[in-house]
Amino acid sequence: MAVELKDLTKRSENYSQWYNELVVKADLAEQSAVRGCMVIKPYGYAIWEKMQRQLDDMFKETGHVNAYFPLLIPKSFLSREAEHVEGFAKECAVVTHYRLKNDPNGGGVVVDPAAKLEEELIIRPTSETIIWNTYKNWINSYRDLPILCNQWANVFRWEMRTRLFLRTAEFLWQEGHTAHATREEAEEEAVRMLNVYSEFAEKYMAVPVVKGVKSANERFAGALNTYTIEAMMQDGKALQSGTSHFLGQNFAKAFDVQFVNKENKLEYVWATSWGVSTRLMGALIMTHSDDNGLVLPPHLAPIQVVIVPIYKNAEMLAKINEKVAGIVAKLKAMGISVKYDNADNKRPGFKFADYEVKGVPVRLVMGGRDLENNTMEVMRRDTLEKETRSCDGIEEYVKDLLEEIQANIYKKALDYRNSRITTVDSYDEFKEKIEEGGFILAHWDGTTETEEKIKEETKATIRCIPFDSFVPGDKEPGKCMVTGKPSACRVIFARSY
Repeated sequence: MAVELKDLTKRSENYSQWYNELVVKADLAEQSAVRGCMVIKPYGYAIWEKMQRQLDDMFKETGHVNAYFPLLIPKSFLSREAEHVEGFAKECAVVTHYRLKNDPNGGGVVVDPAAKLEEELIIRPTSETIIWNTYKNWINSYRDLPILCNQWANVFRWEMRTRLFLRTAEFLWQEGHTAHATREEAEEEAVRMLNVYSEFAEKYMAVPVVKGVKSANERFAGALNTYTIEAMMQDGKALQSGTSHFLGQNFAKAFDVQFVNKENKLEYVWATSWGVSTRLMGALIMTHSDDNGLVLPPHLAPIQVVIVPIYKNAEMLAKINEKVAGIVAKLKAMGISVKYDNADNKRPGFKFADYEVKGVPVRLVMGGRDLENNTMEVMRRDTLEKETRSCDGIEEYVKDLLEEIQANIYKKALDYRNSRITTVDSYDEFKEKIEEGGFILAHWDGTTETEEKIKEETKATIRCIPFDSFVPGDKEPGKCMVTGKPSACRVIFARSY
């Protein structure tokens, strides 16, 4: 591997450092001049765009439409739903003035003290309040429901300890906000969107996830229920990868959003909200990548196939260019994103290393002997295996290979996750096993006190109460590992990001 790219810390030596270095070396993102914020570089943003495009299509298939709401929220709005404001108060960035002026002492620009806002504005940490204030104007009758809106936006939450993609003060996301005439409709919507997230994670990101409901202690502020998809990273830690919230009538009551139902009676609207963010980029990196760099699932790779020529002179390059042009055209006609890198400003060895660290799923190489033999070298990024194939029919072979890689990296991640799920019955065993990482299935008495005790003593949290069974008997009642009190079923504990 080229000198510039080879010195990537190994996962086994320092997983956290490996991740930080990889994000930078793969040209995904970098720290910005604003503390806690990041610059998403073009290659990283190209991956996010593919995620965004696919998710947007899935949202629209389920009847949702996109809208956009203001970045700034009046401070008084956050006071209307007590639990919501308590959940976000410490993370809010506050705008207090509306103008700057030149410092009369020559110190550049300063805040104009005469330009103080009558009411401070909050940079949105999430948009429930501004949206429900808007919905009040949109909803009068049951005929106006449901409202199925989504917005792609940025949000801001002060974070002191940040890590690129996983936790930054400003991040990109989508937030769905829906309004319904009945509780049943709203609950169905919340679960439907969780299933959309799960399908996206597994089918496109190749990341296996656990679907479940959060404990009361881990719920979104202002929700009656929070549903989640939880993924396991290669260091055994959990990553909350998407959430969907059943909000009940809390925000409708806070903003007095009522409608006339079919019986001609006034009733408060039922609500959901749901979102995924650029944190999914972190999940993608940490689930699949290796000591050589990124491993991208073909379904989300900006460049699915790269072709690199090896040549001795301009005449040979011209012949390879001519040969490769037909292959590129056929691959593109199949809907495959392909890059032919015949630029002469970098050595082939550097190109190989660069595309390897960037996780391009398939690399094709053609040299002089390949040209004579009508062959190409094929390398797959997931296993780093190489083979020589005839150019005849290579397009179909590559198309099938991309699907094989997609399936293989999902299976690898699934097998790893399943191998790191442990069942424990005693608290002593739990304390021992949690040090090894992974998901632990254990009984819990359902109380916040016990949950907080476990978190304080072990740094592990309840990731979710899973919908599906993982081991025989995990859905049967038992006794809490800490208190011995009755437990309805086993829940998933893990340390998390």
